[in-house]
Amino acid sequence: MASVLQIQGDESVLLRVTHSNLKSFSADLRFSLQTTVESVKEKLWRKCGTSMNSMCLDLYDDTNTKVSVLTDDSRPLGYYSPLDGYRLHVIDLDPSSVTSGGWLEDISLVEKYSISEEAYQKRDGTFRKFKEKLVSQNPSALGNKIPDNYMEDLCANIKVGDRCEVEPGAKRGVLKFLGQAEPLAPGFWVGVQYDEPLGKHDGMVKGVRYFDCPPLHGAMVRPDKVKVGDYPEQDPFEVDEI
Repeated sequence: MASVLQIQGDESVLLRVTHSNLKSFSADLRFSLQTTVESVKEKLWRKCGTSMNSMCLDLYDDTNTKVSVLTDDSRPLGYYSPLDGYRLHVIDLDPSSVTSGGWLEDISLVEKYSISEEAYQKRDGTFRKFKEKLVSQNPSALGNKIPDNYMEDLCANIKVGDRCEVEPGAKRGVLKFLGQAEPLAPGFWVGVQYDEPLGKHDGMVKGVRYFDCPPLHGAMVRPDKVKVGDYPEQDPFEVDEI
């Protein structure tokens, strides 16, 4: 049982979080020792998608030995005596969970929508029809290509590892990539790992690996959408300092 001193005050602990279904998911998260297990589950639900009612939490020490199961949602986290470097393993008990079957990690499992060339040609409002109309009105319109150094000047004062905020939406995260990306449009791009699952991928874009991050946490954006600075991870469950 945790000591009284361990769960008093505004102490916190840094835990490595893993998931039973998401093999590539791994995150270092800080928790207040005073927060309840229920609040821990709610925070983890926002991170990995497993519902609170289907979530079981196992605590492992730094030798990878299971030391406890967090069975009482009403108890503070400090009751289970976690220490910095311990691992909190999320077990998803719902066989129909969004995390099961590899759907969040293996995009090859997702059925792709396809349309025949004939059907696409008959559609109005497509990009192809727009491009044909643009060329017919201004034959030189497509000749103005984006230069390879597009927005390079905006990258001068930012670097990989910087905390940032991305617009629109004021999404916070950390810079993971900076440079050109051949499969995308010419110019410079910024790869961001969002704090929350607000992205589109895990750092791989169009078959090219630019960085590594948890599924649905990655995004590639233009530098003008990014502001770097003191943007700490927003945590509604963090205990305020007195």
